[in-house]
Amino acid sequence: MPTTATTETADRPGIIHARPVPHPGRWVALVVIIVLLAMMISSFVTNERWNFPKAFEIMQQTPVLEGLWKGTIIGTIGAMAIGVVGGVIIGVLRLSSNPILRGVSFVYTWFFRGIPRLVLLAMIGSGVGFLYNRVDFGLPFGQQFGEWLGLSQDFTFFTLNVNQFSSTLIAGIIGLGLSEAAYMAEIARAGILSVDKGQAEAAQALGMSSGKTMRRIVLPQAMRVIVPPTGNETIAMVKDTSLLSAIPVITELFYQTSAIGNRTLLIMPAFVAVTAWYLIVGSVLMVGQYFLEKRFSRGFGESKKKKPKDSRFARPAGAGGA
Repeated sequence: MPTTATTETADRPGIIHARPVPHPGRWVALVVIIVLLAMMISSFVTNERWNFPKAFEIMQQTPVLEGLWKGTIIGTIGAMAIGVVGGVIIGVLRLSSNPILRGVSFVYTWFFRGIPRLVLLAMIGSGVGFLYNRVDFGLPFGQQFGEWLGLSQDFTFFTLNVNQFSSTLIAGIIGLGLSEAAYMAEIARAGILSVDKGQAEAAQALGMSSGKTMRRIVLPQAMRVIVPPTGNETIAMVKDTSLLSAIPVITELFYQTSAIGNRTLLIMPAFVAVTAWYLIVGSVLMVGQYFLEKRFSRGFGESKKKKPKDSRFARPAGAGGA
């Protein structure tokens, strides 16, 4: 038996003294990054033209705060509400078995995805009011039929003055929301397609209607795919509210800071102020997006479990018994 014990001890691997692979390129890159970062900080500190105290003062002015709250925050919330609701509806229609509904939803996404938002808002602010100074809601060709028949009734139930409406924040929110709905439709469609068809088939086998299956089964599972790009679209919408000046909407963050910069000739402090506010709002939204993704990703993926250590490799060489 001593011979057998000696053979087992010789076959058992000893302690491995592993050394990490050297990566000199990482240290070189780190040094380069530190030098560049120090240069940037030095330029910010030594260049008085940045005028950070004045930029901080501009951030706290009442018109700027009003533009941040009304034009940027409320504009983003309103536009995203229209975009998300409309996008989900259009995305569901894109997957409909009805060719007419599929065609209408396709034309909608094709039209609004093809037009730049700046051009769309400019058209809403100027062109729509020029083409239709008022919009009558009633029977089609009701005025013409009433005039032809000699009736005093023109079959008009409600009239909207477009000129009073086209240059307001509501018009900008509607314009951004209609544009956003085209993008959200594709996001919602991708999320719905990511859910296995067996889920819907099982729900329908239990007697659920198509609408209830979509609300209770498909969409909750699709949210795992829908939430990340929706968060990106929300952050992008915060920045796109700066395009409301094309309507024009003066109660907007970028418009107010630009006006202060042009009036006081402090252009860069004004740009620094508006950049700081956009970074603050975007950072808050990124944190919210992280927690939403974490919530809707529950139950997906493998849980991380610590593997038990194998005692066979923890024993030192030569410790085997006879």
